[in-house]
Amino acid sequence: MTPSRSTVLLLSLGLTGALATSGCAPVLIGGAATAGVAVAQERTIGDAIDDTVIQARVKDRLLQQSGNLFLRVGTEVLEGRVLLTGSVTAPQDRVEAVRITWTVPGVREVLNEIQVAERGGVANALVDARITTTLRFQLMGDRAISDINYSIETVNGIVYLMGIAQNQVEVDRIVGYARNINGVRQVISHVVLRNDPRR
Repeated sequence: MTPSRSTVLLLSLGLTGALATSGCAPVLIGGAATAGVAVAQERTIGDAIDDTVIQARVKDRLLQQSGNLFLRVGTEVLEGRVLLTGSVTAPQDRVEAVRITWTVPGVREVLNEIQVAERGGVANALVDARITTTLRFQLMGDRAISDINYSIETVNGIVYLMGIAQNQVEVDRIVGYARNINGVRQVISHVVLRNDPRR
C-alpha cells in the first residue's frame, strides 16, 4: 500500500524534528520545509533535500571566498543542476563563482547565467521583483501549469526559468506569460521535461 502525500509529509516532518535535537537543525529545518514542498513536486523528497543541502553549501563557499560573491550571485538547484544568476562587475568573478560551485559534492551541472554588469540600482531591483511576482501569480492562476515545479529569477529585466515541465506545451505557456510582462527584455529557460533522460 502506497502512503498518501499527507502521510509522507507528516513522517518527513517528524523525522526532521527528531534529528534536529541531535545538532543538525540548520540544514534539517530547511530540509523539512523542502520536503513539504517536494511532496507536491515532480522531484522526489530525497532529491529536494539534497538540492537544499547543495544550495546551502554553494552559498557558504561563496561567502567564504568573498562577501561580494555571496551577495551578488543567486543560486537555484534542481536535481543537482545549479543555476547561477545575478550580476558581477568583473569577468573573473563569474568564473570564480562557477569554480566554487563545482567543488560542492552532488553538483551534476552548472548553468552559468551570471551577468557581468553593474546592477541598475533600487529602481531596477524593484522592476525585477515586480516581473518575478507578476509571473509567479500568473502561473499560480493557471490550472494548466503546476507552478510549484518552477523557480523564477529576474536580473536586469532578464527572466530565468528553472523547473520540471509536464510537457513542451506547459513550457511554451510559461515562456509566453513571461515575454508579455512589461519590462522583460529576454526569457531564458532551463526547464526540463518530466521525461527528460538527463533526470
